[in-house]
Amino acid sequence: MGELEGIGEAVTGGLLARAVEPGAGEAGTDGHTHEKNCLNCGCKLVGDFCHCCGQKAHIHRSIRAFMGDFVAGILNFEGKFWRTLPMLAWRPGEMTRRYIAGERARYISPVALYLFTVFAMFAVLNLTGTFSPGGEGFKAGLQADIAENQTAIARLQRERKAAAAAGKDVAEFDRKIANRKEDIEDSLKVVSGDAFTASEIDEDTPKWVEPLVEQATKNPELLTAKIQEAASKFSWLLIPLSVPFLWLLFPLRRRKMYDHTVFVTYSLSFMMMLVIAGGLLVAAGFSAVAGFLFFVPPFHMYRHLKGAYQLGRFSAIVRTIALVTFAFVAAGLFMTAAIALGTFS
Repeated sequence: MGELEGIGEAVTGGLLARAVEPGAGEAGTDGHTHEKNCLNCGCKLVGDFCHCCGQKAHIHRSIRAFMGDFVAGILNFEGKFWRTLPMLAWRPGEMTRRYIAGERARYISPVALYLFTVFAMFAVLNLTGTFSPGGEGFKAGLQADIAENQTAIARLQRERKAAAAAGKDVAEFDRKIANRKEDIEDSLKVVSGDAFTASEIDEDTPKWVEPLVEQATKNPELLTAKIQEAASKFSWLLIPLSVPFLWLLFPLRRRKMYDHTVFVTYSLSFMMMLVIAGGLLVAAGFSAVAGFLFFVPPFHMYRHLKGAYQLGRFSAIVRTIALVTFAFVAAGLFMTAAIALGTFS
């Protein structure tokens, strides 16, 4: 575990180091540098930008310039975001195809969008406590489920009474009512914090599962936090786990792995946006509406595949079915890794 965390820290440090530019030239009294060679790569400057590395010539080293760059950066990202989001939501295949073909100035890169959505997703989930056993959003969702089950029980009891009066068999109604009551009991246990008190380790429990059961019994909230931390730290694993599955869908086509990687990264970013939307809806008490988001991924995958790889309708449907299956497998592998890393950390 320590070695893996070390690798993660090294990668993070490398990325941060690449983000820091080499020392710039000294600024004049006006706050501007007046160099003739690029301060980044040393090439002789011709025009407003370096023709070797693309850096802007004559850096402004003043607070006013810093604030200007800050505002420009926000507006540039925001502009790209609002051009990228509608395309990703409704015409993901076309956007992916354009990006691969080289039309990149208008859209956020898949890596930048993926990092942004990962950060936003875990921030929203932690803020709302949507999927945390102790979170208010999670409890609000359970309360909504309890209310829904109580309403269903009342309806079933009325229908049972009418059926009994008509001399019909009511066994099916009794079964449905009992199932609803069991769901309510389970939800109440989670809300009250007693859901894990009955957990026991017996002789048939695998040894590697015992630490997970023990932590879930003693402190489920801490275990959930550790799993979320591991999932956020190693979220990049979803990309290499998913790309081979996508490649299997096109074994006879001469597609570069780069194309598949762009497709997967954009697709994962959209799915994380759905998780963000679902978390906000559950936290707001709209659990039933959030449940409908479960049907969005297959439709989005179909449009993404059809547009990105220019497939026919039947070919896209077949590959979508396979891709949905592969997605569950990749998600299962990732969650297994996250649970293991969180449990033994």
